[in-house]
Amino acid sequence: MITLSRLFDQDKPIYLQIREKIEDQIVNQQLKEGEQAPSTNQLVSFYKINHATVSKGVNQLVEEGILFKKRGIGMFVAEGAREKLIQKRKDAFSDNYVVGLVQEAEKLGISTQELFDLIKKCKGSE
Repeated sequence: MITLSRLFDQDKPIYLQIREKIEDQIVNQQLKEGEQAPSTNQLVSFYKINHATVSKGVNQLVEEGILFKKRGIGMFVAEGAREKLIQKRKDAFSDNYVVGLVQEAEKLGISTQELFDLIKKCKGSE
């Protein structure tokens, strides 16, 4: 049996993790624009968690225009949702990683070209 602790990171609210799982499915095109997303009840049943927790994560996606509700039918992925999520993640990537990387490179006297070379070297090692 899979326990809740294996499915979720204990250091982050579960509603955010539910939201991120849906976002990942959209970004990875497992859920395509216009397709029906899993219902709140399906997510509650699958993850065995509180309905309010799932609803909070799903409702945030609705508020941001990533999902939309069709009354009596369910939730669907909005047009442009994937692009919106990709842009949001690019912005976060820049803020969380690139800014600090560039600042540290400047402190160490690493030139822009040296930084590009380091990145190319890392990408080439995959």
